[in-house]
Amino acid sequence: MKRRKLRFGRGFRIALGNRRLQSAEMVLGRGAVEGDPRGGDQWLYAVSGTGAATVDGRRYRLVRGTVVLVEHGGKHEIRNTGRTLLRMLDFYLPPAYTPAGDALPRARR
Repeated sequence: MKRRKLRFGRGFRIALGNRRLQSAEMVLGRGAVEGDPRGGDQWLYAVSGTGAATVDGRRYRLVRGTVVLVEHGGKHEIRNTGRTLLRMLDFYLPPAYTPAGDALPRARR
């Protein structure tokens, strides 16, 4: 078993993972934008704050408790549209980053 207390500091940090699945904390400041199609499936969960997710050209509102699935090959962008930090918990299948947060080669199906 693995466990870690999430702290949601600024930026991006790998939380936990194994060779099949990975989780990460992502914190975006006001107006910040992130999005990089990693090639695998991604689940993005809004922990706090407000924002917008654009997935394959469609825009969705992000509020606390919203979960978004970006399927393999989907193009996406996450934007903080609020006045406070947007805190997201992201899951990658397969893992998309090294434990230090460097991008791995894009996954293939």
